Amino acid sequence: MTQPIRYAVFPVAGKGTRFLPATKAMPKEMLPVVDKPLIQYAVEEAIAAGARNLVFITGRAKRAIEDHFDIEPELEQLLASKDKEGLRNMVRNIVPPDVNCIYVRQGEPLGLGHAVLCARPVVGEQPFFVHLADDLIDAEEACLGQMARVFAARGGSVLGVEEVPHAQTRQYGIIDGEAAEDGLRRLRGIVEKPQPADAPSNLAVVGRYILTPRIFELLEETRAGAGGEIQLTDAIARLLLEEPVYGFEFAGRRFDCGSKLGYLEATVHYGLKHPELGADFRAHLKGLAV
Repeated sequence: MTQPIRYAVFPVAGKGTRFLPATKAMPKEMLPVVDKPLIQYAVEEAIAAGARNLVFITGRAKRAIEDHFDIEPELEQLLASKDKEGLRNMVRNIVPPDVNCIYVRQGEPLGLGHAVLCARPVVGEQPFFVHLADDLIDAEEACLGQMARVFAARGGSVLGVEEVPHAQTRQYGIIDGEAAEDGLRRLRGIVEKPQPADAPSNLAVVGRYILTPRIFELLEETRAGAGGEIQLTDAIARLLLEEPVYGFEFAGRRFDCGSKLGYLEATVHYGLKHPELGADFRAHLKGLAV
C-alpha cells in the first residue's frame, strides 16, 4: 500500500525570456489564460490530485506569486462594500483553508534538477508531485490525479508523457520503455533532448512527475549537464536503475504555454469553454472566419 501524495513542488524561478517584455516585471507563471494565471491552474490540478502542501521554488521578482495566494483583506472589504460577494469568495478561496503554501528561494538558476532539490528540506522522505506550470493540461480528471492512481497501483515514480512529432524530440526528455499495460511503460532509459535520429522513441516527458524521495539523494550526486545545469532527467536515468519508473500517457489536451503560439491556443481553448464568455467568444471567432 503506497502512501498518499500530499506534497506538490512548483519550480517557478525561471525568467520567462520568451515572453519579454510582458515578463520583465511579472512572473511568466502569472500570465493569465482568460481570467486565471497559469500558476493557479497548476495549483488547482495539484489540489484536485490530493496535494495539501504546495512548495513553490521561487527566485527574484517572483513576489507576485506569493501575493496571489495570500489573503488580501482590503480587497475583500472593497468587494463586500460593493455587494460583490461572489468575487469576494473567489479571491478568498483561491487556496482552500486546509492547504499550506510554502516558499523556498532558489538562489541561482541551476536547472530543473536543482529546483527540485531545493524542495528537499520541506518534502523530506515523502513521495511528491512536480508540476511545471508552462504545460497546461485540460483533462476531465486532473492529470496528476490520473498519475496518482498509477502510483498507488504500481508504487514507482511516474512521468507524464505524450507522443510528439519526431522532429521535436530535441525539445524534450524522451523515454525508452517497455509496455507494462495499455498507455503505461516501464522505463529502460531516458534521454534529454536527443536529436531525432538518436531518439529512442517519440514519447516526451511533459511537465508532470511523481517522484520518490530517493531522487533527492541522486540529485545531490548529479553533476551539471546540458547547459551547465543540473538536469532532472540525469537523476531519473539513475533512479530507474534502482527502482521502477513509469511513463504514463495521460488523457487530456496539453498546451505548451512556454511558447507564444501554445499560449494563444490555450487562451482560445479556455475562452471557448468559459461559462460566461464562451458563447459570445465563439460567435466573435466565427465572425472573423467569414
